[in-house]
Amino acid sequence: MFSAESYLPHLLAIFWFLVCWIGYTRYATWKGRDTPCLASVLHLYREDWMRRLLLRDNRIGDANVIGNLERNASFFASSTLIILAGILTVLGASDRAVSLLADLPFVQAATREMSEIKLLGLAMVFVYAFFTFSWCMRQYNFAAVLVGSAPMVGERHVTEQERKAFAERAARVISMAANQFNFGLRAYYFGMSMLAWFINPWFFMLITAGVVVVLYRREFHSDVLEVMVYTQTPAAEPLKEKSE
Repeated sequence: MFSAESYLPHLLAIFWFLVCWIGYTRYATWKGRDTPCLASVLHLYREDWMRRLLLRDNRIGDANVIGNLERNASFFASSTLIILAGILTVLGASDRAVSLLADLPFVQAATREMSEIKLLGLAMVFVYAFFTFSWCMRQYNFAAVLVGSAPMVGERHVTEQERKAFAERAARVISMAANQFNFGLRAYYFGMSMLAWFINPWFFMLITAGVVVVLYRREFHSDVLEVMVYTQTPAAEPLKEKSE
């Protein structure tokens, strides 16, 4: 059995893991309110998309785009279930898993109980991912309903203010679905870092911090973000002013 001192690095590692995951999520949401990031820029493009949708009689292409986005979430939700099945299978044969891990280089020896705790922690991460992807799918369904209910070109009883409100509302629903998809992808990133826990708790903490750096650079300083912000489109102008 492990002593209290032996458990301390693992407790610190899981605490650091939760601080990084929850802390970065809150920080990204806060910073994205007044700083160009992938989420804020794409929301502006979605507003442009919905405004242009109201100028078209044929919305089949728009419905297809939402369907493709929903299928992406469905793919990850299905993949998450397969991953969970694999984790539960390993959990049912934890003795064999412990012996296999003990033969790998640089892997810290662990008891069966500690290995099961690590596997349960990994399973909880992917359970969260499944719930976010499934909720994302439902929200894209809601967006499809909104697109179907969009006022047609030339409807006289629909005012310009109502059209503008519809475009903003529909864009917000699509952005909410996209945010859930993003939360699910983050769960995958942090779930991958959790694999380092099987090697060493200190290495786990290092990899978790590395995941935060990767996520930050991609969401706030990536090349694709720079292209979208400084492309000469109406969506880019508000964020250009904020970044100057």
